[in-house]
Amino acid sequence: MLSPDDTRRRAGVLLHPTSLPCGDLGADAYRFVEFLQHSGATLWQMLPTGPTHADGSPYQCLSVNAGNELLISLEALVEQGWLQSEQLETKRQLDNGAMRRACLSDAYRCFLATADESQQQAFNAFCESHHRWLHDFALYRALRQIHRLCSWVDFPAPLRDREPEALSQAAIALEDSLQRVKFEQYLFFLQWQTLKTFAQERGVLLFGDMPIFVAHDSAEVWAHREYFLLDEQGQPTVVAGVPPDYFSETGQRWGNPLYNWQVMADDGYQWWVERLRIQMELFDVVRIDHFRGFEAYWEIPAHEETAINGHWVKGPGAALFEAITDALGSLPLVAEDLGLITPEVHALRERFQLPGMKILQFAFDGGSENSYLPHNHEICSVAYTGTHDNDTSCGWFNGLSAEQQTHVMEYLGRPAEEMPWPLIRAALASVALWAIIPMQDILALDSSDRMNIPGTSEGNWTWRFDWHQLQPGRQAHFSHLVALYGR
Repeated sequence: MLSPDDTRRRAGVLLHPTSLPCGDLGADAYRFVEFLQHSGATLWQMLPTGPTHADGSPYQCLSVNAGNELLISLEALVEQGWLQSEQLETKRQLDNGAMRRACLSDAYRCFLATADESQQQAFNAFCESHHRWLHDFALYRALRQIHRLCSWVDFPAPLRDREPEALSQAAIALEDSLQRVKFEQYLFFLQWQTLKTFAQERGVLLFGDMPIFVAHDSAEVWAHREYFLLDEQGQPTVVAGVPPDYFSETGQRWGNPLYNWQVMADDGYQWWVERLRIQMELFDVVRIDHFRGFEAYWEIPAHEETAINGHWVKGPGAALFEAITDALGSLPLVAEDLGLITPEVHALRERFQLPGMKILQFAFDGGSENSYLPHNHEICSVAYTGTHDNDTSCGWFNGLSAEQQTHVMEYLGRPAEEMPWPLIRAALASVALWAIIPMQDILALDSSDRMNIPGTSEGNWTWRFDWHQLQPGRQAHFSHLVALYGR
C-alpha cells in the first residue's frame, strides 16, 4: 500500500523519541531530523507513541489512539508562555514522570487563566475532531487516577460496566480532571504536528508502529468491550500469544485480549478504520506489528499459564484491509512479517502490496536459501540490520562463535571495516526499497545499549543516546553509504 509513485530508494534510522537525549519532542527531536536530512536519510522510524503502563513498554499502552503526555516538551511550553521557567526549575528535583506531570498541571492552570478566544477555539476544535475516542480516554484516565491506578476491571461495577448514569455522574464530578487530560492530548498533537511539518519540509517521513493487539487495561477495551472476547466481569476468556518454537519450548503468552472479529465485521471494522485514521494523522507511514495475526492468530485459553495449549484461529484476512481501503484509500503500510509465516500470510501481504521486513541478523542461520540473506531480498520490502527487539549488531556479532563470525564475514566479502559497518553496508546495498538502521548501530554500540530483550520485564525501553556519541566520522560514513547505494 505504499504510493505507486513513491518508488524512491530510501534510508532511515530507527530511534524512539524516548531515546533522544531530552527524551521528548523538544529541541533534540528537531536536531535529529536535521541529522537525518544531512545524512541523506528520509525516514525516521519509531515505536508506538501511546501512554505506557509502569513498565514503559510502548507495545502495551493505556490507549491505542492517545499520545504519551510524557513526550510533551516542557521547554516548548515555557516558550509558548503556558509554563513559567521558575515552575519548571523548582520541579527538576522530582523524578522525570512526576516532574512532567506536575508541569503539565501547571500549564493547564495557566491555559485556563490566560487562553484567548482563538486558543480556546483551537482546543475545542481538537476535542471535537477527536471526540470518538478522547472523552472515553479522559474519563478512563481520571477514574484510574482516583482508583490508585488499578485496572478498569477493578473499578466499581457500575463504572466497570459503563452504566450510563454512573458514567454521567463520574464525568460531572471529574470534569476538571477530564479537561486536563484532554488539554494534555491537545498539547501532544499540537507539538507532534509541528515536528511532523518540520520533518516534511526537510524531506523526512515519520514512520510509526501500530501493535496488532491492545493492552487489556486500556481505554479502548473498557470503552468497547463488545469488540473483545471478555466474560461478564470484563476478564479475557482467551488471550494472544505465539506457539512453542525454536526460541521457546512453551511459546509466548502475551496476555492481550483477542478481538471479537465477527462483531467488528458487522459494523464494517469501524474501530480499525478510526484507529488507522488517527495513525495517519500522526505518521506518514505505519508498520503493522504481528501482521500474520490478521490471517491467523494463536488463541490461548485465559486460564493457561503458557502458550502450549493454544490453537490457530483464522483472522479477518482480506475483508479487514478491503474495509480500510474503502474508507481511507490505499495507505502507506508496512507488514511486520517475522516468525512463522505461511503461504497464506504471504498471499495476504502481497494482495495489498505491503512491504515485508528483512532482518540481516536472521540471515546467517541455515543455507543460501535463507530469505533474509541480501541476495534473496525483494524490492517490495524493508531491510534492517536489526529491530528494537534484537541485540545491537555489535552485540549480536560478538555473541557468535568464531566459526559463525567467519561465515558472516565471508558472506559479506571479508570487509576491512569493523562491525557493524559491514552489516549496515549490506542493508543499504540491498535491493529492498527501504533500509532502516537502528541508531545504536550507527553509534557502534554493544549489548549494554539494546532497547529491549523479549521475554523480560525489567530494564527495557530506557536507552538514550548522547550527541557526543555521534562522532563526525560516523555521521560522515553513514551519509557516504546512503549516497553510495542510491538512497
